[in-house]
Amino acid sequence: MFYGEYEHTIDRKGRLIIPSKFREVFKEHYIDKFYVTRGLDGCLFVFTEDEWKNQEQKFKNMPFTKAEARKFNRLYFSGACELTCDRQGRILIPQYLKDYAGIKRDVMIAGISNRMEIWSRDRWAEFYKNTKDSFEDIAEKLVDLE
Repeated sequence: MFYGEYEHTIDRKGRLIIPSKFREVFKEHYIDKFYVTRGLDGCLFVFTEDEWKNQEQKFKNMPFTKAEARKFNRLYFSGACELTCDRQGRILIPQYLKDYAGIKRDVMIAGISNRMEIWSRDRWAEFYKNTKDSFEDIAEKLVDLE
């Protein structure tokens, strides 16, 4: 559903424009709201409402008697907020989420199939630099194309 990498900037009022390709997906699938939360590797995860419900179901079934499950759920769900785009396709990300992801002005928005990720452009560049050379090794360990 979401694919590609898009460089954007946060405007003076703190708004971020969602890439037009992603807004087209919203329109095609009648998506009017989505959820943003703390992601992994220092980025933010953005889910459609349906995908958010899938994630929620998965994680709320984790046993609350396990300390790691409690910690993960606290950070994941307490960081979540529901957002909608304005008429120009902009969103206002809460400051606590921008702080978590190290986002000041320049961002990279990446489509990761069932979700979007919002990265500080510097963090994305660092992630990419440190990961690109191991792409084939990672694929060999994880992907069975047969």
